[in-house]
Amino acid sequence: MDKILDTLGIELNPMQEASSEAILHSDKDVVVLSPTGTGKTYAYLIPLACLMDKSKEEVQAIVLVPGRELAKQSAQVVTDMKCGIRAMALYGGRPTMDEHRILRETKPQILFATPGRLNDHLDKGNFGTESVQWLVIDEFDKCLEMGFQNEMEQVVGKLPTVRHRILLSATEAESIPKFVRLQKSERIDYRSSEGGNRNRIRFFQLKSESKDKLESLSNLLLYLGEKSSIVFLNYRDAVVRTATYLQEKGFGVSLFHGGLEQKEREAALYRFANGSANILVSTNLGARGLDIPDVDSIIHYHLPESKDEYVHRVGRTARWDKEGNSYFILGPEEQIPEYVEQETESFSLPESLPEIKQPTMATLYIGKGKNDKISKGDIVGYLCKKGGLASSDIGKIDVMPRFTYVAVSRTKILQVLKLTKGEKIKGLNTVVEEIR
Repeated sequence: MDKILDTLGIELNPMQEASSEAILHSDKDVVVLSPTGTGKTYAYLIPLACLMDKSKEEVQAIVLVPGRELAKQSAQVVTDMKCGIRAMALYGGRPTMDEHRILRETKPQILFATPGRLNDHLDKGNFGTESVQWLVIDEFDKCLEMGFQNEMEQVVGKLPTVRHRILLSATEAESIPKFVRLQKSERIDYRSSEGGNRNRIRFFQLKSESKDKLESLSNLLLYLGEKSSIVFLNYRDAVVRTATYLQEKGFGVSLFHGGLEQKEREAALYRFANGSANILVSTNLGARGLDIPDVDSIIHYHLPESKDEYVHRVGRTARWDKEGNSYFILGPEEQIPEYVEQETESFSLPESLPEIKQPTMATLYIGKGKNDKISKGDIVGYLCKKGGLASSDIGKIDVMPRFTYVAVSRTKILQVLKLTKGEKIKGLNTVVEEIR
């Protein structure tokens, strides 16, 4: 375990220590309840990696998650741990056949999957289940809330060899369904502890004279400047309307909701995570499973419709030991919801506001990825040699199976597009485009 912690450069917090102790040294199933942003993914993955047999090529652990973003991010955490465990994410929006081919090639030992897609693979016999000992349900309350109960029950019924179950959430479901088949369980509840992020968040309320709060939102974002902010709304069409308004004003915006195609959702998140857009306008889909560490402010354009929504929205800021802010924009007839226990300060914008500044980075799409034996080093070399960049002009690089997203200095974007046109990477023709 110490080697993994050194690789990640972290120390376990009290919740993670308690979870690790229970998973490593108890025969009981484990239920972990802890605020969003406290590191529940590490809390179960680090001890699980220590228990798994690296010499076996079969799947030994399955993690059920409510959405593809959490599946992908969790699989990436295993890669970042460099612990010798192979991981893979399974989710809808791409052909099951393609995933089956990758399963055969990579022989993952841990799978992160949405319930429907996992059932598809299990029904087709695309991997063996005889060695599956651990079943983890991450954000189990959200899985139930999203109507996955029947699909999860089917999954559990197809995994007869499971011996250990781990359930994690920031909020508690009304009851844990019997089909989960919890044995005697150890409950680790840190929801009310000082380890939560709300002690590191300041809460503000901003009054809008108009029911249409777009001008108030725009002025607040001007005040916040280049800092990273997520604006939450309750409806997809409102997300589109708000994002369009801000884009036309000149803000650096990504929009995110469940109606987007998978590639559009991925591009929106990458632009926000790598600093190419400092504002993410999102439905409550963005309140779960997004591990973006440096979100400065959460803005409630629409009030959360429930306490759980509120908890998970606020959990996007002040992750780990960071600090953050939460702003409620209140229309003429709106008030802070009763379930908000924190004291909120009245906030007034100054008369003089700064001009809009575009983010310092932009995102490039390069049409080659891991399947083409392309590494981050190859990307850096290509952009420096062919695109005329210095290494300091290059930011976050995400190499996917078939393509790559890379953040580059916004002032150099036209130069890169011009110089790389028609140029090959490792002898391969490729497409290089800006993601807007």
